[in-house]
Amino acid sequence: MRAFNVISAGAGVTIQDAGRPGYLAYGLSRGGAADTLALHEGAALLQQSADLAVVEMAVMGGEFEALCDMRIALTGAPMPASIDGREILWQASHAVSKGARLSIGAVKAGNYGYLHVGGGVKSAKTLGAQGVHRAAGIGNPLQAGQCLELGHEKWNGERGNRILSVAERWNGGQLRVLPSLQTHWFDEKTITRFEDSVFLRDTRGNRMGVRLVPNGEGFQSEAGLSVLSEVIVQGDIQITGDGSPFVLLCECGTTGGYPRIGSVLPVDLPKIAQAPAGCEIRFKFVSLEEAIDAQKLDADERSVLAAQCRPLHRDPATIDGLLTYQLISGVIDGQ
Repeated sequence: MRAFNVISAGAGVTIQDAGRPGYLAYGLSRGGAADTLALHEGAALLQQSADLAVVEMAVMGGEFEALCDMRIALTGAPMPASIDGREILWQASHAVSKGARLSIGAVKAGNYGYLHVGGGVKSAKTLGAQGVHRAAGIGNPLQAGQCLELGHEKWNGERGNRILSVAERWNGGQLRVLPSLQTHWFDEKTITRFEDSVFLRDTRGNRMGVRLVPNGEGFQSEAGLSVLSEVIVQGDIQITGDGSPFVLLCECGTTGGYPRIGSVLPVDLPKIAQAPAGCEIRFKFVSLEEAIDAQKLDADERSVLAAQCRPLHRDPATIDGLLTYQLISGVIDGQ
């Protein structure tokens, strides 16, 4: 059987995928990976579908034992990783031999790292998906002693390890925002101050959302907090009772009563999901046309990630028994 064992795992290590669309009316948000771009990066490195389930590691990784020869890819927030004690590169794919142990430590930057395996992780589906949705009580974090089955890997054995240069998204930055249904409840002066403000990512945050601390007084709408509960979605920016923005993420609720000053474009959500505590965040309102163009560009860039992967050449210093290899054939011509 193609599988690997969980020797140890951090509290936030879960199986994730692209989520469960279509259940908002039933009180279930989409869920899925907090950083969807990382799903596509790993799929590109392994040349497989981005719909396959992966292991998401929030802040801390774990230790895993291969029960078969397998290939892996590591994406998202960089973490120290090694195979049988030998350090390996992040944002790259690697071959793991049967019996080898993969160790992954705490994040060096960002919040969510991802372990992809050739063929994807196989587990029971709930409402059409494998991803754990802790806020809804679907699934649980991985535990020591679990055995995770792998899907069939469509690999002809000719592709070696690869590496991929990725967009830097571990230090916050500017997020593009569309007006929401309640943006007009905030006067022009407040909107201008919102765009001019620098926010700090609070220590309080998880897969449901992230609180931001303004560098001045908070923000208030003309309606105050007397908003009837209505549909909310990932990316919405709620202004909470103390005037601080709260950006909703993949496991947010489905209804809420705080006024929403705007909504972050999906293309920029990985940046806020990966923003570490204390980093700076700014917002910029864009037009619907600009938002559509940004989303099209992001889709185009994700579609060509596989073509941007490069061969990962091994360091001779890390190759066991290098002197036993036959290194001459093909280097010289006998004639």
